[in-house]
Amino acid sequence: MIISQWESGKLPLQRYFLNHQMPEHDRSNITNFWVVGINYKKSDAGVRGKFAINNDQYEAILNAAHNNGVPELFIVSTCNRTEAYGFAQDAETLMALVCSQTEGELDVFSKIAYVKNGAEAMMHLFHVSAGLDSQILGDFEILGQIKNAVKFSKEKGRIGTFVERLVNCVFQSSKAIKTHTQLSGGTVSVSFAAVQYIKEHIKDISGKKILLLGTGKIGRNTCKNIVDYLGTRNVTLINRTEEKARKLAEELGLQTASFTDLDVQIRNADIILVATNAQEPTVLKKQLENAGDKLVIDLSIPYNVEPDAQHLPNITILNVDELSRIKDETLQKRKAEVPKAKALIAEHVEEFMDWYDMRKNVPVLKEAKYKLQEIHAGMACPVTGTHSDEKIQKVINNMALKMKKQDTVGCIFIDAINDFIG
Repeated sequence: MIISQWESGKLPLQRYFLNHQMPEHDRSNITNFWVVGINYKKSDAGVRGKFAINNDQYEAILNAAHNNGVPELFIVSTCNRTEAYGFAQDAETLMALVCSQTEGELDVFSKIAYVKNGAEAMMHLFHVSAGLDSQILGDFEILGQIKNAVKFSKEKGRIGTFVERLVNCVFQSSKAIKTHTQLSGGTVSVSFAAVQYIKEHIKDISGKKILLLGTGKIGRNTCKNIVDYLGTRNVTLINRTEEKARKLAEELGLQTASFTDLDVQIRNADIILVATNAQEPTVLKKQLENAGDKLVIDLSIPYNVEPDAQHLPNITILNVDELSRIKDETLQKRKAEVPKAKALIAEHVEEFMDWYDMRKNVPVLKEAKYKLQEIHAGMACPVTGTHSDEKIQKVINNMALKMKKQDTVGCIFIDAINDFIG
């Protein structure tokens, strides 16, 4: 109801958030921790592209978050997903905040989004970070993207004690999985899947001219896989910032061309890999018309090859969704490692929940410590120095252990006082 009112203009965005402010005491309560998101499972790349969030949009969302009832928040936006993790009164608050900065509409997002709350939201983050929820099972590229998202949010003051502790446990879990399982064994990322496809479908690769557009992270990975697995250096790199392309080309012994020569390079190439991640298509239909047989692989989100180009004769176009469906023996081996990965996650979840349960008791423990200090000060012959402090802390530690095992705070409080006096 709230969403439909906001979309129709009846409920201004600012008033919507003011109506959904979170009380201070609820901001570390796990039941108020949410994740809302879309991914490759229910939306294609075209739809996901409308909800992709760049750094400027991310910064705007974080700047508005606190005043809009979301005290802690970080957003993961990749080619396969856009997810918002944070504390809020409800999921709609997070959705509205995220969609306030995207090209896509809130009603579309809300229809295809998954919503997870509390422990389920926390577990989802563990699974995503481990590569268990990746389009290609075990793809650990997502871990670096989550780290960057959290770092960016922390710099803006949107990461508190709960989320920081949670993500640290998540990162430790992912590290353990990578160390003790073969979940990421072999190399099956989207960039490698592209190279694998070329290897399986293109004969005499050494005689083919390869053009790579975009030398960001995906472009760099693809480029290195071409050199390592295809054994060819007949590759030309083009990037809008020419220095980045030149530096990578020097590192790998490849060629570069200016972005102004794009039309000529497209016509001359046999294989074109596009990793530009621009908001508008980089490779146009007119550039491919009457240009001979070509394989065009679009690794960008949103797609950076003009959609109409797929209807041209002699042009084969693949995108990230199609590449990710490539299955091989490596993926089957990874599936066998899933139970081991989940067992390691369970260990780290238990560790986090132990911390969380103890943190819930901190106010009571502080009050008990204050009360014991008052009792000590009121004694006829109080013991001075560090001995009394150590005695009080020992009683508090003992109280904490009892509270962890039992749910009878009042009785334990009385026990603590009796322990101290005794």
